[in-house]
Formats: sequence, structure tokens, C-alpha cells
Amino acid sequence: MKKTRFALVGAVIAIGAVALAGCSSGSTTPGSTASSTPTTAAVASTVDPSLTGTITAGGSSAQANAQAAWTAAYNAQVKGVTINYDKSQGSGGGVTNFLSGAYDFAGSDSPLKADQTDQSKSLCTAGGLNIPIYLDGVAIIYNISGVTSLKLSGATVAKIFNLQITDWSDPAITADNGTALPAGPITTVARSDGSGTTQNFTNYLAATQPTDWPYPAANSWPVTGNVSAQKGGSGVVNTVQSGTGTIGYADHSAIGTLNSAAIIQDGTAIPFSPEAVTQTFAVAAVPASNGVPGDLSQKFDYSKLTAETYPIPLVSYGILCSTFKSAEQAKLTVNYLSFISSTAGQSVAAKNAGSAPLPDSILEQAQATLATIK
Repeated sequence: MKKTRFALVGAVIAIGAVALAGCSSGSTTPGSTASSTPTTAAVASTVDPSLTGTITAGGSSAQANAQAAWTAAYNAQVKGVTINYDKSQGSGGGVTNFLSGAYDFAGSDSPLKADQTDQSKSLCTAGGLNIPIYLDGVAIIYNISGVTSLKLSGATVAKIFNLQITDWSDPAITADNGTALPAGPITTVARSDGSGTTQNFTNYLAATQPTDWPYPAANSWPVTGNVSAQKGGSGVVNTVQSGTGTIGYADHSAIGTLNSAAIIQDGTAIPFSPEAVTQTFAVAAVPASNGVPGDLSQKFDYSKLTAETYPIPLVSYGILCSTFKSAEQAKLTVNYLSFISSTAGQSVAAKNAGSAPLPDSILEQAQATLATIK
């Protein structure tokens, strides 16, 4: 399944202006982002067009297209705020820079680990907060000559990426698709850097395919051997695109014109769709707080997946302090993340980055947490 191509910035601004029209343009009370003005949006935010300053952030490359769309839409109304989001760092680099105090918030495809939460307390008093802001799926991308439709079971995916299936004519692939694919060697492509996308993908493999995937979930790729290791999601996508018989994994919003496999769940081949991923979050996301008041870390209970859910979700976070050293930076950061965590903000990302809107229930919790930050 091919993703919708990322719209031009001008179109983003136009859509952002429409989306923001559903939000109040009045100023917030200093230090507060609670929705105070009735709007047509299910979960609203109040943007403050009088704000000025710079937000410095970075991390998750999965969020990159969405961050570009959010920035353009937010700046269509709040013109005095500059938002610098560095996608080159990846989730791991984003967290490292946040913990060093270099970022106002980090984008990360996995929440802070226990030791990172402890470390954050020297920077944030109570500690760092993980707020879901972006939802998508890990796409299994491939480039097979003459093949534009591919179905794979979880077991087959695990065996391919664990190098147990090495040719496209393998009987397991034939069984999944009901027909034989052309014979040819399989080249798996994986991330070489610490990656939240790897974390989300291996979360799924470790939880659902323990026999064929005998590795713990982690943000580092565990398989060695005949694997093409590439830095960044763009490195994986470009290598799959330029190869023959290649298969890899990437955030769906970043796959461009590549095809992605439908994943067989409960006997049904589920292609990626925003609706299927939103349903996955709604039925399978389970709170997994790091202990900091207001933290919204999540984990997935894969036993709750159904034939209507895309089975490899990717939830990405905005990680920020519960208490900022600068009240002005807190006000800027919270106002921007409050917009992102609204129905309008999620609509901007869905329309321009092809992501899946987070359910209203988690957006409401995000707004409540953001309102406490100072």
C-alpha cells in the first residue's frame, strides 16, 4: 500500500489555517493551556498569537513530516515563535540532547527508560514526562520486481528478518499469498542506529512471535549476518528502493512510493490505514506510567489485536520536563504541544503526513498533563 505524498508547505499552511480556525485565537492565561473557549474540535487547544521566542527540539525521524506540518500550521497563527526540530538525531539522539538540557522537548518513538527518567530528575525536578503526540504504523516495505501486493503473517515476517527465510519463493511466503512469488534472494534492511522504529517493530515481534524471534525488544537491531544496516529511516527506505528483492521496515509516513505488505492478523490481511492504527491504539494501548505525575507512557497488549487493527503500531512521544527552568520556555513549549495534542493538530498531521489521529481519550489526558507544566 502506498502512502499519500507529503503536501507542499503552502498546502500545509492552508490546511493548518482551516484547522486552527476551529481553535480559539485568543491568548492563553500565562502558564496555562487548558481549553477555555468552546470550539468545533472534539479536543481543543488555545493558541496564543502574542507569543514570541524559539523552541529547540529534535529526535524522532518518524515525526519529521508531522513536525513540519505542525510547525507550518502553528506559525500560520503564531508568527512570533520559531520552532527548530532536528530530525537527524533520531529518537536516541533526541533523548540524549533533552537530558543534557539542549532541547525544550524531545521527539521519541519510545518513552524514557527507567534510568533516563531518574536522570531527568536533575533537570526537571519531578522528572521527564512522556506524552503521546504522533501515531502511525511500522510499514514492512519491499522492492520485488513485478510484485505490487504482498501479504505476510507475523511468523513469516519474523523468519524473514531473523534470516530463516532467505528466498521469495519460500513455501511460507507462498502460503501467505496463495501463489508463488518469483524466486530470488531476500535482502533484509535494518537500522544501524538506535531507533524508536526498531523498538516498536521488535516490541511486536518479541510479543507475538517468541519462537521465531528469540530476541528481546530493543531499539538496536539484534540480527547480524546478511543484513544491510542503514542509518536513519531514510537510509532504510532508500536502500530498499534502490535494491532488488529487498525488504525493510520504516515509519509509514516516510516510505514514499514504496509498497508495504499487508500483515495477516486473525486470518485477515490488514494493510496499513490510519483508521486501522487508531483502532489499534484504542483497543490495545495500556497505560505504563514512569511514575512521574501526569506521565502518559503507553505499551501495547498485542493479545487484544483484532482483524480490524493494524498489528504493528508506532506511537511517538513528546518528552518534556514537568517543571522548566524557564517559565517563558515552558509557556512556548506547552502552547505548541497543546496544539499538536488537539483534534485540529492531529488532523493537520493526518492530512499532510499520512499519520493516524490519536483517540480523543488520550488527547484529553495530554491536555490535562500539559496544563500542569510550569
